[in-house]
Amino acid sequence: MKNFYHTFSIVARDESTGQLGVAVQSHWFAVGSVCPWAEAGVGVIATQALVEKSYGPMGLTLLKQGKPANEVLTDLLAKDDHPEIRQVAIIDAQGNIATHTGRLCIAEAGHVIGTNFSVQANMMKNNTVWQCMADKFLQSRGDLADRMMAALKAAQNAGGDIRGRQSAGLLIVDGQKTEKHWDHEVFNIRVDDHPDPLEELDRLLRIQRAYHLMNEGDELLANKEMEAAMKKYQAAEEFAPTIDEIPFWVAATLADTGHLDQALPIFSRIFEINPDWEELIKRLPKSGLLHNDPKLLSRIHECLKK
Repeated sequence: MKNFYHTFSIVARDESTGQLGVAVQSHWFAVGSVCPWAEAGVGVIATQALVEKSYGPMGLTLLKQGKPANEVLTDLLAKDDHPEIRQVAIIDAQGNIATHTGRLCIAEAGHVIGTNFSVQANMMKNNTVWQCMADKFLQSRGDLADRMMAALKAAQNAGGDIRGRQSAGLLIVDGQKTEKHWDHEVFNIRVDDHPDPLEELDRLLRIQRAYHLMNEGDELLANKEMEAAMKKYQAAEEFAPTIDEIPFWVAATLADTGHLDQALPIFSRIFEINPDWEELIKRLPKSGLLHNDPKLLSRIHECLKK
């Protein structure tokens, strides 16, 4: 079976942070499992059209060996029996870019290369899509995720995939090369099947940002920077106000670090939303995630009765 991942995508590098990213939307199931490839401090790859999936892992291997993006792309195409049906874009950690749109990619198809980015598309409704992506990326402000999301939305607004839309993905990694590259994914979000995948991807991005803020708050609290930590926690809830797990762990962390008075109102609120959180509290001391202090636990459990 042919993999018809006809789609539009962007690969990009943030010059200020070194972050590398790839974002994509397609009218095909689970494009995020096939098109985007990335490794921290190495590079990112988008492989699409009639996809040759091996371009992803093989390309990253070549980049890790120190080959620049253009040499990697040349090697991949040379080993491919059908480069004319492929579309692929590569950006390495130094910002070198190489992009290929095969002559038999289904119209409308094309790409634009700019400083620290490349946009590419095939089987589009019209031939303005990729230029609209490039323009929007250049005009946009915010971090790399914001700018790449803006480019995807511009593509959809310009006509997008002639078949419609189904799935999307966003993958961003740090710019520093490391042996533990799996610990340096900034965002790895997929929408496999949705009537408006970009809207859903945007929602999931906000939730991921909330969890990042929670982790930053925990680090600040561990360093006894209470005021700064609470600001992070508050910002996390603002990004994901419907996720009751966020305030639960905030409250548990506060209680475990000697800030029970700040934790109790949060416990009261989330126990009202879902009483099962109170049952979970009972299990935390055994796992070392909350002090096994009967007085502390009693005060927390009293919240359920209010």
